[in-house]
Amino acid sequence: MRVFHSLAFAACTAALLVLAGCGTSRPSSPSRPSASSAPVRTTPPLTAEQAHDIAIHALGLVGTPYRYGGNTPDSGFDCSGLIGYVYRNQVGTPPPRTVAQLNSWGYPIDGSELRAGDLVVFGTGRQPNHAGIYVGEGRFVHAPSTGGTVRLDELQSRHWSRQNAAFRRP
Repeated sequence: MRVFHSLAFAACTAALLVLAGCGTSRPSSPSRPSASSAPVRTTPPLTAEQAHDIAIHALGLVGTPYRYGGNTPDSGFDCSGLIGYVYRNQVGTPPPRTVAQLNSWGYPIDGSELRAGDLVVFGTGRQPNHAGIYVGEGRFVHAPSTGGTVRLDELQSRHWSRQNAAFRRP
């Protein structure tokens, strides 16, 4: 009986240590929100090479038809389907499927920190409504709307500069 209690105590102690480890947070930095509001990273950050490959892959899909709910070159893409396809194929990391979910994937970054492979999430209200992949030099690839195709646009264009962009690094 005493052995059973010792084993049970050890198992409970181990479980508590594991749970306590899940609750630890890292110190916050000025460029991101406090650790309690930031998502937990479950994959390593992208390397510069992976980020570059993501941008090249996205650029290669320019001209693919738009299709609501689409997530392959054969069926066409909507904006989040394009992002999911590129990330799954380049780094094996499946991102969330909706723009609202993408808006909390990875970490927020300042526009001055943008690099190829980062996400650009747009929305003029509380809820974001569009997203694309930043490819460098102020440009991003996205699947804009029904009847259109995946295209390359500039963040500072008349339309996109008014869309309240937020930037995320997966």
